[in-house]
Amino acid sequence: MKILNIVGARPNFMKVAPLHRAFLAYPDIDSKIVHTGQHYDARMSDVFFNQLELPQPDYYLGVGGGTHTQQTAEIMLKFEEVMTAEQPDWVLVVGDVTSTIACALVAVRMGVRVAHVEAGLRSGDRRMPEEINRILTDNLSDLLFVTEQAGLDNLRREGVANEKVQFVGNVMIDSLVHYRRKANELDTIGALGQTPGAYVVVTMHRPANVDAEAGLRSIVQIVENTAPLKTVLFPVHPRTRANLTRFGLMDRLLAIPNVQLLEPQGYLEFLNLMEHAAIVITDSGGIQEETTYLQVPCLTFRDSTERPVTVTLGTNQLLADLNAETVRQKVGEILAGQAKPGVVPPLWDGQAAGRIAGILLETKPAVTGAALAELAQ
Repeated sequence: MKILNIVGARPNFMKVAPLHRAFLAYPDIDSKIVHTGQHYDARMSDVFFNQLELPQPDYYLGVGGGTHTQQTAEIMLKFEEVMTAEQPDWVLVVGDVTSTIACALVAVRMGVRVAHVEAGLRSGDRRMPEEINRILTDNLSDLLFVTEQAGLDNLRREGVANEKVQFVGNVMIDSLVHYRRKANELDTIGALGQTPGAYVVVTMHRPANVDAEAGLRSIVQIVENTAPLKTVLFPVHPRTRANLTRFGLMDRLLAIPNVQLLEPQGYLEFLNLMEHAAIVITDSGGIQEETTYLQVPCLTFRDSTERPVTVTLGTNQLLADLNAETVRQKVGEILAGQAKPGVVPPLWDGQAAGRIAGILLETKPAVTGAALAELAQ
């Protein structure tokens, strides 16, 4: 059985790494990695490949930047060539980025089955390109691997056949469990002069929060309000840094005492920062899950979340807007010992990738990719 695993953006790497490792344990699985190049900055891509011990990709498409439409079109054109050469039995896509939907579309057009890892997640906000990617990919997929109960509920409500859906847990947590000790051995917080619980981590990168001056001013105010209480460690995403400079806010941010602006962190470094933070303030999707597993309080700047288990069971709290006073209040409550309690969700145990490998091996293809090629001749 040949599987092409698709990666394109940084969150994909943490999900594909445990899957590829699980597939290698089975001699009947030929696992190959296709990197679309959607994230092409070395700080956002290469370091993750190295730290997650992923081999060099079998194919690198090098699509680079551009609009969603441009990236989708270029990925599809280049991935079609890979599909023709490889004739896989499965194309495995993860998450909700442009590479996910683009490669799923090509696979379906060529008669090859699609497995979607992290299926069924819904924010309810179709203004987010990720939401459209999730919905379309789930509709195209032959197997849908779900991380939480809400995913099962969403797919059932949308009429997806039960036999296509498998509740397997969260492969993002597989990576966290596997690399947690290695991350702590790095002692990133010690290198920054920090101790456990003495700092707050801030990350912001979503266009809705960082592409407008008003949003960025609110972020800077949140940092100003938090810094007198705890040191603020702020790994600055390239998009956020560019907009802070464009709107003339970088100097103000640099002038705030007790703040360390950092370059984007590697996976292991950031895991170490998260685990020992007093609070994480973010607009990320995956960080909501990781802080829930680590039992670290998390404040997420989103109107809604596609990962509701992080709120219902986990340590995450949603804040609908970048209101600096609301954040001041929430941070004060948490530091006063009134943090929201949380538990680790079901099957977030570090074994999700193994479950997925077993299910794929048990699923017999009606017609293999190679057989389809022969039929076409």
